[in-house]
Amino acid sequence: MDADDTSAPALVRAATRLPAQDLERARRFYSEKLGLDPVDERPGGLLYRCGGTEFVLFRSTGASPGTFTQMALEVEDIEAAVAELKRRGVVFEEIDVPGFRTRGGIAEVEGNYPSKGARGERGAWFHDSEGNLLGMGEPVF
Repeated sequence: MDADDTSAPALVRAATRLPAQDLERARRFYSEKLGLDPVDERPGGLLYRCGGTEFVLFRSTGASPGTFTQMALEVEDIEAAVAELKRRGVVFEEIDVPGFRTRGGIAEVEGNYPSKGARGERGAWFHDSEGNLLGMGEPVF
């Protein structure tokens, strides 16, 4: 790339990478709790496809702090999704801070992503077996 070239690189898409200290434990969690199985694997990594996107779990000696959403999954019916995942043993975060509160694991988030044509979003968060914080969201129209 020329030093005077100000054009943006041809980025195709983004893909999430999540660390796993125990890849087999993570595989079991994603299979048993989320109903996802890898579509490909290599030593130290599992590739998943979900709704036209993909993410990777990779073996890592580092641990996720789990203090921020590392990956979000969009669902059509958050109440049904939360109920099913709870039935499978997933524990949802309960949050109660000024201006943000979950009820039954689900929060109402006003004004989230108006570019999607939504007036807000309903969201829920849980940790996977490796401490990664995952979110689920349902746009509210």
